[in-house]
Amino acid sequence: MKKKLLSIILACAMAVSVLTGCSAGGSGGTKVGVAMPTKDLQRWNQDGANMEKQLKEAGYTVDLQYGSNDIATQVSQIENMINSGCKVLVIASIEGDSLGTVLAQAKEKGVKVIAYDRLIMNSDAVTYYATFDNYMVGTKQGEYIEEQLGLKDGKGPFNIELITGDPGDNNARFFFGGAMDVLQKYIDNGQLVVKSGQVKFDEVATQSWSTENAQNRFDAIIAANYADGTQLDAVLASNDSTAMGVTNALVANYEGNHSNWPIITGQDCDVANVKNMLAGKQAMSIFKDTRTLAAKTVEMVDAIMKGKEAPVNDTKTYNNGVITVPSFLCEPVFADVNNYKELLIDSGYYTEDQLK
Repeated sequence: MKKKLLSIILACAMAVSVLTGCSAGGSGGTKVGVAMPTKDLQRWNQDGANMEKQLKEAGYTVDLQYGSNDIATQVSQIENMINSGCKVLVIASIEGDSLGTVLAQAKEKGVKVIAYDRLIMNSDAVTYYATFDNYMVGTKQGEYIEEQLGLKDGKGPFNIELITGDPGDNNARFFFGGAMDVLQKYIDNGQLVVKSGQVKFDEVATQSWSTENAQNRFDAIIAANYADGTQLDAVLASNDSTAMGVTNALVANYEGNHSNWPIITGQDCDVANVKNMLAGKQAMSIFKDTRTLAAKTVEMVDAIMKGKEAPVNDTKTYNNGVITVPSFLCEPVFADVNNYKELLIDSGYYTEDQLK
């Protein structure tokens, strides 16, 4: 009778473990929380879907949440993940400085944290950082403009405007810094002219990476500086949502009054932006294959769950104000009309029909 009762108790315990996704040992059923910032941008939907798919294939239970670009919502979601037994959190933060208190709770409970693509600032609870080389993203954007305009050959002057991302996203500073380390010397020597005069990060940042905010700013820039037929030759845009805002402003206020469409950079290879690329309205976009980043993050999760060190390739660059976070940096590449098919279609990232 005692043996039978013990068997029933063990069976119930196993059932509860499976249902809560918190079984011990290995990867079988252990719960991982994935906090993404928003569904408003295509890339975060792809990141979340890739992460969930690959974690489930690796045997984990996944709690995937989107924060609707609302900090309080994301904090609440992370609290629920901690309290529901998640052993690892993968977090793409809405605002890098906003998670200190909730992550202190995670640390107290032994929950490990992987900052995903956006570095979480001012917290010692961040275990690892998984991202693309964000400085290199900006460098490639700057080098693309440099090459297309023939700046190394002394050509110019050319008119350029600048736009980057959310001031609360640490990545925006890396993107902008990488690009400006290429372009600043040409601004200084007069080969590049910023007619708006807006060159500092705080002047060119875009709240929430919003397409609408980007368009509103560029509507004003075009009206004040280019409505008289002055040629705009290039726009350094840090990502596709800001590039889309620039394009919308150009279509509304610029197209038809100027001889050439400006070179516009971007990042993420969103479908709408690739279509603009094929239509000649965006020159390039940095391709960050979210499948690659998800796969590397799953490797990190798996190592943590098994009590091992996660793979990293950078231990010096990403200081969050409290600690230098061990990081794995994936390498970005750029896509344009010359190579998009190989990068985006042949790789299975998109189908031909999606880009029609």
